[in-house]
Amino acid sequence: MNVQFKKGVLELCVLILISKKDQYGYELAQNISNKITVAEGTLYPLLRRLTKEDYLTTYLAESTEGPPRKYYSLSDKGSLYMNELIKEWMQFSNAVNEFIEEGMGK
Repeated sequence: MNVQFKKGVLELCVLILISKKDQYGYELAQNISNKITVAEGTLYPLLRRLTKEDYLTTYLAESTEGPPRKYYSLSDKGSLYMNELIKEWMQFSNAVNEFIEEGMGK
C-alpha cells in the first residue's frame, strides 16, 4: 500500500481501534497489521503525540507475561476528534471514489 495513504489514515485507524477497546502498543500494532502493514517505529511516535495532545490517556496494568503494560484509552476530547476525522474521511473518500468512477467511465 502507498506509504502516503497509510500516513494519512493511520491516526484515524488508531483512534477507532482504541475507541472500541483500550489497547497497549504491541497489541495495537498487531491489530493494525492485520489489515495494514505498519512499522512499530511509526506507531509509537503517533501514540506519544496523540497522548500529548490529550486525545489519548494512558494507564499501567499488570501483565501475566512480564512487566506492566501501558494501555491507551480514548479521552472525551479524543472521541470528538475521532468523530470529526471520520466525517472528514467520509467526505474525502467519497470525493476520491467519484473521481475513480468518472475516470473509469462508469
